[in-house]
Amino acid sequence: MKKKIFLTATILGLTALFFGAYATHGLKPLISNDSFESFQTGIRYQLYHALFLFIVGILPILNLFQRKIIFYLVLSGVILFSGSIYLLSTNSLTSTDFISFGILTPVGGLVLIFGWIILAYYIFINQSQK
Repeated sequence: MKKKIFLTATILGLTALFFGAYATHGLKPLISNDSFESFQTGIRYQLYHALFLFIVGILPILNLFQRKIIFYLVLSGVILFSGSIYLLSTNSLTSTDFISFGILTPVGGLVLIFGWIILAYYIFINQSQK
C-alpha cells in the first residue's frame, strides 16, 4: 500500500506541475483571468494533497487500513475537486458544457476535508493507545 500511495502522490505532483506549466505558458492567453485563477486553485490543491499523501505514506502511527481509507478519500477528493475545476475553467475552450460538473467541486472539497479529519482522528486514537 505504501508503494501505491507514493506512486499516486508522485503522479499527482507531476501532473500538478505539468498543469501549472501548461496553464502559465499555454492556457493563460486563452481563458479569462477568473478562469485562470480557478485553474491555479485546482493545481495548488492537487499539489498540496500530493504532499499530504507522502506524509500519510511515511507516518509510522498509521496501520494499513487507516492508510487505505485516507488514500482513497484524498485521491477521490482531488479528482472531484481539482478535476472539476480544470473542466470548469476550460469550459469556454470546448464545445462541451461542463457547468453541470460544478457540483463536484464542493463535494470534492468536503471529501478532502474529511480525509484530514480522519487523519486527525487516527492520530488521536493511535496516540492514546500507546
